Amino acid sequence: MDSLSWEDLQKLTEKETDTVNGPNNSQSKLRLFGNSENDIKVTLFRDHHAWCPYCQKIWLWLEWKQIPYRVKKVTMRCYGKKENWYLDKVPSGMLPALELNKELIKESDLILLSLEREFGPLGRRMREPSNLKLRNLERKLFRVWCQWLCSPRTNSRQENKSKENFEEVIKEVGTQLTETNGPWLDTNQDNHGRRKPGTIDLIFIPFLERMNASLAYYKGFSLRYEHPAIDKWFQALELEEVYRGTQGDFHTHAHDLPPQMGGCYISPNEKQKQFSFAIDDGEGLGTQEINCKDSKLNDEFSSKVNALTRVIKHRQKIMELNPLGPKKFDQPLRAALTNMMNNEFCQPEKGSAAGLRYLRDRISVPRDMSLLAARKLRQSLEQTAKLDGTDASPPLSKQNRYDQNPEPFLKSVKN
Repeated sequence: MDSLSWEDLQKLTEKETDTVNGPNNSQSKLRLFGNSENDIKVTLFRDHHAWCPYCQKIWLWLEWKQIPYRVKKVTMRCYGKKENWYLDKVPSGMLPALELNKELIKESDLILLSLEREFGPLGRRMREPSNLKLRNLERKLFRVWCQWLCSPRTNSRQENKSKENFEEVIKEVGTQLTETNGPWLDTNQDNHGRRKPGTIDLIFIPFLERMNASLAYYKGFSLRYEHPAIDKWFQALELEEVYRGTQGDFHTHAHDLPPQMGGCYISPNEKQKQFSFAIDDGEGLGTQEINCKDSKLNDEFSSKVNALTRVIKHRQKIMELNPLGPKKFDQPLRAALTNMMNNEFCQPEKGSAAGLRYLRDRISVPRDMSLLAARKLRQSLEQTAKLDGTDASPPLSKQNRYDQNPEPFLKSVKN
């Protein structure tokens, strides 16, 4: 079939959601939860890409507590030039930072303690003995993960020992979840009496999410399948609108982590090859990535519409930055979107496979769109590329991700 025109594709888009008072989202620069701007005491400084794990837990805390706040976004050094205005405020350039009642606070744990003092705890207080014990467990888990993922191994004995060390600590996390009768490490109740995660859960979220992705891609390790209590915890999180607004996908994490962590090392085995191919190819890893049981949240058409809407909004800059250039990439991009929306193969123009795969590899979750929307778009881009050929896009750098520099989009579009 012929590719749809931009006008016809535009008719299939959705009205953009309310980023100020609607569901949690990565595009917002202002969150009010029905309050007035005069009520704002907090400004959160976080990364443009929504990739920073330390920013994520502050972001989650503010959302679950529904504290009105402003967002000012900063470029991480791995992805572009740090803004001078931020370096004037925070000379180290480190993220996150937060202004509370006009006082600047740095370092994520200190930020959480300050927010807790000002607005009350989310569940148990951070310095309660049970939470301090779990905080130490989280740091221990972080260390054994880094030792397994980020250290090159010269023989199988070293590799197996690193895996064993990780397994020992992750089992302890599962035991802690089982002892609370799940799904949370700390049970907090909202104003309607519903059980919600507490601050200690928020502290575990960013790196367990990244462990799940990176160990599948680099080691062939199925964290959720191997540890049912952690899968149950993830499933409960994925029912939470607040969490889904911050959730990254395996492709994003697998390729954003190496520059941040100084390298991630593959342990070759059949599962690792299978998993990494499925992630790179755009297919994804299904319920290892997201295992939400709510059929409304798994609606495929809504995910496609979300992906289409986000691409349409930024289509001119997407085409300009593509190696094919705006003229040559116009029809292939429309062909991929037509394929996605109509479930019918639409032939792209010859010589477009590498350009389609270039975009497939550079969708950023959650910055650009939700996990399920990105999955549908990646799959469509790859299916359309295969109709043209096997040409690959330029490989993603392990030293930096300057290909994700936000500056061109910031100049052209105000989010």
